[in-house]
Amino acid sequence: MADAATTPPRDPALVADWHAHVYYDPDDPESRGRAARLRAWVEERFAVRMGRWHDVPVGPHVQAMYQIAFTPDLFPTLAPFLMLNRLGLTVLLHPESGRPRDDHTRHAVWMGAVLPLKTEVLAEVD
Repeated sequence: MADAATTPPRDPALVADWHAHVYYDPDDPESRGRAARLRAWVEERFAVRMGRWHDVPVGPHVQAMYQIAFTPDLFPTLAPFLMLNRLGLTVLLHPESGRPRDDHTRHAVWMGAVLPLKTEVLAEVD
C-alpha cells in the first residue's frame, strides 16, 4: 500500500458503476423470501441492472447472492434505500473503479455482517 501521507486523493469520477450484492441463505425459504421482496422493491423503484440469483458461491462470494448494478447518479437514493430496507440481509456495496480487489475490500461498505471473500480470484491492476 502506498504511503498515505504522500498519496493524492482518488477522484470519485473514476467510479463507473456501483454494485450491491444481496446475500441470502438458499436453504432457508424465509431468507430467500426476504431477498425476493427486497429485489422486487428495488426493481419497482430504480432503473438498475439486476443480476441472476446465485444459489451457490460464485466469484469471490462465499455465500448465495444476487447483484444489483447501478449508475453513480442512483447512489444518493439507492444506497439509503438498501440501508433502510435490507430486511436483515447482508449487503456488500462497492464501486467499480477498475481495481476489483480494492473495490471489494478497501473501498467496500458492508450493511450487516461482514462476510469473508475469496479475494485471490479478484484481479488487481496498478
